[in-house]
Amino acid sequence: MVAADLAAVPETALWTLYHRAVEAARPDTVLPDPKAVELVERIDYPFAERFGGGGGLQSQLQALRVACFDREVADFLTRHPRGTVVCLGEGLETQFWRVDNGRADWLSVDLPELVSLRERLLPAGPRQRLLACSVTDPRWADEVDPAQGVLITAQGLLMYLRPGEVRDLIAGCAERFPGGTLVMDAVPRWFSALAVQGKLRDHGYQAPPMPFGMDAAERQKLRTAHPAVAEVRDVYPSGGRGLLGALLPAGAWLPVVSAKRPSVVALRFADRRP
Repeated sequence: MVAADLAAVPETALWTLYHRAVEAARPDTVLPDPKAVELVERIDYPFAERFGGGGGLQSQLQALRVACFDREVADFLTRHPRGTVVCLGEGLETQFWRVDNGRADWLSVDLPELVSLRERLLPAGPRQRLLACSVTDPRWADEVDPAQGVLITAQGLLMYLRPGEVRDLIAGCAERFPGGTLVMDAVPRWFSALAVQGKLRDHGYQAPPMPFGMDAAERQKLRTAHPAVAEVRDVYPSGGRGLLGALLPAGAWLPVVSAKRPSVVALRFADRRP
């Protein structure tokens, strides 16, 4: 067993891993992820005591969010088979084992304590690199070769940054990676407010503050972060199970629901290269 002594924002990596694994263990899962199931079995941590039994709506919602990112990465690798996937704040995400095409390069950027845990649980292979660095430190971009195309993911990350840091991160990516793409997710403002007030509790776990919130209807405002943000596109979940699966299509067009829901957004940067 591998001990996981994480707190505050780094501990959220265990929360997302657990819900992904619980959903993946179902015979009718919306996200096959055997690597996540394996990790939960290997980590010495009171998952169920801390996060509850799992397996309900929360776990499926997490898996559907993850699937949005998987689709975007898989599409990128179809168009840029030798491109680079940069995973900001990757935590214990196991996307590499779900969508890797056998040719792309992967760079994982995270805080030192998470990189240390990932090195013990998911040591980097020949095309994988781990970088212990805050995502707000622009030096991570120096580690990226953009020659074959770049896609950057910020999954379950930006809500823990301040709004100004989010804008600076988007602007930095737009400046450094012409023609690249950033796929990010955001919680709505009402959810962000509850987290900041310390009102998001689940069993023995309290979610850390989430300073950055963005309603889905506001996503076009992201274009103001930098002139090179050429397109902002909604990435809507699909393929849900049961009642959630039946309600998801309506959520895309019902104004009240659509405007205030969590969102996954893809930002395309203009290609300014000669």
